[in-house]
Amino acid sequence: MVGGRTRACSPRQMAGDPESWPEQPLADPAAEAVRLIAAALEGALAERGVSLRAAAAGSGVNRQAIADLLAGRSWPDVATVARLAAFTQVHLWPKPPGSVRNEDH
Repeated sequence: MVGGRTRACSPRQMAGDPESWPEQPLADPAAEAVRLIAAALEGALAERGVSLRAAAAGSGVNRQAIADLLAGRSWPDVATVARLAAFTQVHLWPKPPGSVRNEDH
C-alpha cells in the first residue's frame, strides 16, 4: 500500500488528541496535508452555507466520503480533492512547508 503502515490508521488517529481535529497541527506530513485540506473544505462549505448533500451533488463526490474527509477518518484521493476544489472554487491543496506558491504556473 502506498504510504506503508502509516495509512493503517486515519489521519485523525495520528493526532496527539484526536478530539482536536482539524485544529491541531500533525507531525506526519501526509496526515497534516489531509488536516489542512479538511480545514479548508470545512471553511469553504460553512462560508457558503453548503450542506454535505449539496456538496456531494455539486461535486460528484459521495456524501460519506466528504464526511469522512472532514472528520479525518479517511485518506482522500487526488480525484476527490480535485472535484471538491472545483466545486467550491477554493484552493484546497496545502502549500509545501516553506514554499511560496506561484499562481502563474
